Amino acid sequence: MTLLVPFDGSALAETALKRAAEFGDAFGKTVVVLVVIPDDETYAEERGWTDGGSFDAEAFTETLRTRVEAIAPEATFRVEHARDPEDEPYSSVTMNIVRTVRKVAAEVDADIVFIGSENAGRVSQPLTSVGAPVSADPQYDVHIVRHAK
Repeated sequence: MTLLVPFDGSALAETALKRAAEFGDAFGKTVVVLVVIPDDETYAEERGWTDGGSFDAEAFTETLRTRVEAIAPEATFRVEHARDPEDEPYSSVTMNIVRTVRKVAAEVDADIVFIGSENAGRVSQPLTSVGAPVSADPQYDVHIVRHAK
């Protein structure tokens, strides 16, 4: 059994990682942490991933790797880049991230995806949430973390 945790460094993602690591330890399951890097600097800037300048994906990735190692040292760390698919040139950054998470979930044969999201599962879904579309996939169970504790 594989547990997948999309990780963006937010407090909710950290809580999701902690819960996945606890679950993995308790049941002897593999935890895969997925960082998805968008190709859109505006998206990164809106989330506070820049220092006022341009988005440095490498530095951002290493910062997240350090945080993941501190929380779940046994977890496998994986980085993917979200890109517009050739057959959908007008795709949103959020949907590209969702596609990437779903692709990796299938590749690692995830049984449970642990998502830190304030918006997943609500009736009204903001366009920038990856939680709701990822949680809609019936190929895996989903553990949604709505409160950072």
